[in-house]
Amino acid sequence: MEKVDDAAVYKLSDTQALVQSVDFFPPIVDDPYDYGYIAAVNAMSDIYAMGGSPMFALAIAAMPADLPVDVIQRIMQGGIDAVHLAGAVVAGGHTITDPEPKYGLCVTGMIHPEHVAVKSQLAAGQCVLLSKPIGTGIITTAAMQDIVDAEAYVETVNSMKQLNLMASKTAMAHDVKCMTDVTGFGLIGHLLEMTEGTGLCAEISIDYVRTFPTVPALAAAGVVPGGLLRNRQLYESRGNVSYDAAIPTYLIDVLYDPQTSGGLLVTIPSSECHSLKTAGAAIGIEYVHIGTLKPGIGVSVI
Repeated sequence: MEKVDDAAVYKLSDTQALVQSVDFFPPIVDDPYDYGYIAAVNAMSDIYAMGGSPMFALAIAAMPADLPVDVIQRIMQGGIDAVHLAGAVVAGGHTITDPEPKYGLCVTGMIHPEHVAVKSQLAAGQCVLLSKPIGTGIITTAAMQDIVDAEAYVETVNSMKQLNLMASKTAMAHDVKCMTDVTGFGLIGHLLEMTEGTGLCAEISIDYVRTFPTVPALAAAGVVPGGLLRNRQLYESRGNVSYDAAIPTYLIDVLYDPQTSGGLLVTIPSSECHSLKTAGAAIGIEYVHIGTLKPGIGVSVI
């Protein structure tokens, strides 16, 4: 592939290719089972972002020597259950001792070599759609500070536990050729990845970007993760992001929030936009049209 993408693709035949990726991270939620489940869903998301289907996974774990065995078992069980729900299996893995818990998966899937969604196959006039709200980094930061709204937290955890399986299948059924998942770089970071070197600008409407409940208020109060601030500093320094002057800076902050197990970001011809949204809604996937691709560079937020 011409640029770095979400996963590696290795062609086996004219109709089959392997697709593989790896991801792991420290706990972002208190419940061990949810942590393992979210980490597994997040790791599989790269496979779905390419349009593939997971087959098996290898667990990667680093656990403190004094962490109770039952806690480790709950983490592992969360990952196993998430992978099973995806129609795949955890085939093994490797664990080391480390002061800070870390868990994730190396995931291998299958994909048709002629139907691979990549980050850069986009065109002027296409719609930009996003399948999940953003703000997981802000919500989990608020939870660590014991100031999170309970309902907002539950909604966010449930979203992070939601596989991108059906969102991917629906997109691929509409012949989507450009797709990625929104994770640590934040929405703007991933949009910049998609548009880099294409001569296109993603014009995004701030009013159409969904957030989890209380996220804007938390951002306005300065309750944001360090990764958000690093993302904003990095991407603004490149000079290819612009904002409408009327947009409050805290709302711009949200667009840089690093996501865990975020939604799929896709581009699709405007003639297919309504059909994709309708098909997604029929199975509980809320694809939202957040912007349009236009001639230019980078990202413009209006």
